[in-house]
Amino acid sequence: MKPAHYRPSTEATPAASPGPAVAGLRLSELIGSLSHALDITEGQPRGHCVRACWIGMHIGRQLGLDEASLRDLYYTILLKDLGCSSNAARICELYMTDDLSFKRDFKTVGDSLPQMLSFVFSHTGLKAGLSDRLRGIVNIMRNGPRIADELIQTRCTRGADIARQLRFGEPVAEGIGSLDEHWDGGGRPLHLAGERIPLYARVALLSQVIDVFHTAGSADAALQEARRRAGGWFDPALVKAFERVALDPAFWRHLASPGVEALVFAMEPGSGRVVLDEDYLDDIAEAFGQVVDSKSPFTSGHSARVADYVEAIAADLGMAPGRRRWLRRGALLHDVGKLGVSNSVLDKPAKLDQEEWVSVQRHAQHTEAILSRIGAFEELARIAAAHHERLDGKGYPRGIGADLISL
Repeated sequence: MKPAHYRPSTEATPAASPGPAVAGLRLSELIGSLSHALDITEGQPRGHCVRACWIGMHIGRQLGLDEASLRDLYYTILLKDLGCSSNAARICELYMTDDLSFKRDFKTVGDSLPQMLSFVFSHTGLKAGLSDRLRGIVNIMRNGPRIADELIQTRCTRGADIARQLRFGEPVAEGIGSLDEHWDGGGRPLHLAGERIPLYARVALLSQVIDVFHTAGSADAALQEARRRAGGWFDPALVKAFERVALDPAFWRHLASPGVEALVFAMEPGSGRVVLDEDYLDDIAEAFGQVVDSKSPFTSGHSARVADYVEAIAADLGMAPGRRRWLRRGALLHDVGKLGVSNSVLDKPAKLDQEEWVSVQRHAQHTEAILSRIGAFEELARIAAAHHERLDGKGYPRGIGADLISL
């Protein structure tokens, strides 16, 4: 099976006066590490996209896909949640709830009416006044299909657009854009059915659900859920392929191990692994900055503006061009940890309580945890995480003073 696919250049483009070395950094390592940011915006345990990739690659190999197809599948799954931040604010508005717990719990819900009703009643306006809560529930009951179409269309379109910006071709973009389509035509946003749904999307959705039920339950729970949804959500042939994969105890052992990320990075398909040049690193930082800024209507363009200010100040200070370029990437990614903060807090019009303020402060730690997973970004991770530190030591997350804050 050889769909059209994109192969970024496998040769590095030298840059004048480079910043700290990125030699040896692979696309799989960078994208896989940044996928942890997508995990937290979906309320998932970190490593969800990586684990889903482990599952999906085994299914793809069981299907006999060629290396080019496997490569597209690999990046479709790692980046499947690229657009998920874009509907977070709307979820909070419509359901009057925390988008992170909403998204986390929704991933365990099927499409039966009792399940959907139970979910709506247990996740709508729990902290709102009675009249507001009832109004919200009535709105969702009356306009549920239209609301679902809107939310999923937003995330799918945005995710596909950012995938193209990351230099991936249409098969990957279409796979991400069709993630929520179901085999029986009951999915969204286009209600595609059967083989009209791109193969990569079919594998990605199955892999996603398997990881969710395995992480929250067990291998048996994941297998039973896949079988239960076969013919409804899932392509029955893919479920059969997964059943064959599931017979291997090593598959489950590695899936549950801390070393699964290294295994996924090592299994990147293709004969020539991509070496990241400076321009591509800029594009990736820019794209993930847009993922961050899409989370709230109040932060549109924020990361790009901060990057512009940083570059101008660094130039005025006489920093070398390569160092300025490196620092600009840090500015684009400085708020990536904000994807782990609920929009019910980020967009709250009133003063934050103590618990909410702590959750906002935690975003700097999230940023460092995500960026430090990338070996070549170790210094950049520390700098990006310190953007709320103050010279008088009253900032966060560490409360360090002028003598310890990097220029």
